[in-house]
Formats: sequence, C-alpha cells, structure tokens
Amino acid sequence: MKRFAIFLLIVVLAYGYVQDQGLTLPWLSSPAGHDGVLLDAFNSRQSNLQVQGEGVVAKILKDDLDGSRHQRFLLELGSGQTLLISHNIDLAPRIKGLARGDSVQFFGEYEWNSRGGVIHWTHHDPAGRHVGGWIRHLGRTYQ
Repeated sequence: MKRFAIFLLIVVLAYGYVQDQGLTLPWLSSPAGHDGVLLDAFNSRQSNLQVQGEGVVAKILKDDLDGSRHQRFLLELGSGQTLLISHNIDLAPRIKGLARGDSVQFFGEYEWNSRGGVIHWTHHDPAGRHVGGWIRHLGRTYQ
C-alpha cells in the first residue's frame, strides 16, 4: 500500500510538471477538453495562456504584413467559439494549401478579445525564452 501511495504521488507531481511546462499528455486530453479551457479563458477574459486545440478553418484572411508577417485565419472550435490564428511566417513556414473546411490542430498562446480570442506563438522561439508552439495541417507540423 505504501508503494502505491508513493507511485501515485510521483504520477501527480509529474502531471503537474508537464502542465506547468505547457506540455501535453495525449492520453489525458481531448479536443472537447481543450474547447472547455478556451471557452473558460474567453468568458473570464484571460490572456497569456498556453493552450492546445483543434478546429475547422472558417475563413482565410489576408496576411498581416505590419512588422513581423503573419498568416491569419479564423478557426471554429467544436463548441462554436471562433479564434483568430496568427501564425508568424517570418519564424515558421507558411501553412501550405490551407483552405476553408480544413481541420487544424494548434499549440500556442491564447490572448483574449471580444470576438473569441487570438492564438499566436505557433512557432519556435529563436531566443529560447518562450514555449515553442505549432500548427498541424494535413499531417504536417509547422513550427
């Protein structure tokens, strides 16, 4: 019994560490769970939150060319919430062949806005000070 308690404590501590580092445990996560986190962040006006999720491309927007260049598109989650994805194409490759209706997975930083929120930092950090993000589309990871 004592060994089981120690094992359980190690598992709980490891899970806490993984969450603090912005890492994921695929067997403990689901898109529906991610939708809930994003909806809670929107409702509580949270920002600077490292998140993972999945949705369907609702609209392709023009690139933002002011300062660092960003590929932009709207993603609709299963919950109905929409997010603006702002993917830095100066630091990561452009997502090729992206089209309305495509499924996209992401890992990045959520910033609140009144329209559902923005996901950015979907790329590596060349300075190594921020958790690296990514976008997955049609089996390819862009980071």
